[in-house]
Amino acid sequence: MFPELFSVGSFTVYSYGLMTALGIFSAVLLGEYYLKKTKIAEEGFLIGMGIACVIGGYACSKLLFWITILPELIENPAKMLDFSGGYVVFGGLIGGVLTGYFYCRYKRVDFWKIFDLVAPLVALAQCIGRIGCFLAGCCYGLPTESVFGIVFHNSLYSPTDVKLFPIQLVSAGLNLLNFLFLKVLWKKTTRKSGTTGAAYIITYSIGRFILEYFRGDLNRGSVGMFSTSQFISIFTLGIGVVMMIYRLRKREELLFR
Repeated sequence: MFPELFSVGSFTVYSYGLMTALGIFSAVLLGEYYLKKTKIAEEGFLIGMGIACVIGGYACSKLLFWITILPELIENPAKMLDFSGGYVVFGGLIGGVLTGYFYCRYKRVDFWKIFDLVAPLVALAQCIGRIGCFLAGCCYGLPTESVFGIVFHNSLYSPTDVKLFPIQLVSAGLNLLNFLFLKVLWKKTTRKSGTTGAAYIITYSIGRFILEYFRGDLNRGSVGMFSTSQFISIFTLGIGVVMMIYRLRKREELLFR
């Protein structure tokens, strides 16, 4: 569609990078508003944590991508120096959560309450980011004859002039719905900390597992009959369920008074 939005001299603004940055910025900005309202942590906390999580998330995202193409890297190690593309969302999520956990420990802030606050915002950032995928043509869907199919005429990644299932837009829409659902869940007056975060892990794992069947890009790796992301989804779903059960056993806490 529009992989490159515009250029100023040798500087080019890419749609995927811009939408990813916009998603992160929107999540942090909205998160700071909620932080000020709930007083879970001091103002500006999410800015620092956001920077740390972006670094940790992108590092883990790249690492997981390298694992999926390990045979290619063994033949050509120079591919590890290409940072223009090749990132796995699940790796970013895992790296982001782990980084956020250690950041909260370092700052002596309740991780579970922050996780609940951030979970809906992550879904919002993913929604905006997937629009970037659509504009760039990456993470594309399977060929289809459906009237809802999308044809890319100018793409750096997807096949051109072939009708494809608009998986990026479907994923963006589902992430938006997940954001609204998690936001309502989080805003309940009486709740148990950690349950919104656990709900995010569960909903995203299920959604990602199903949507993988409609993906057409092959460079995602596989584990037996499952794609790498589906394989990881099975484990993260189990983690989310266990986390939900564990947090539900905790006493109820009032966030909004």
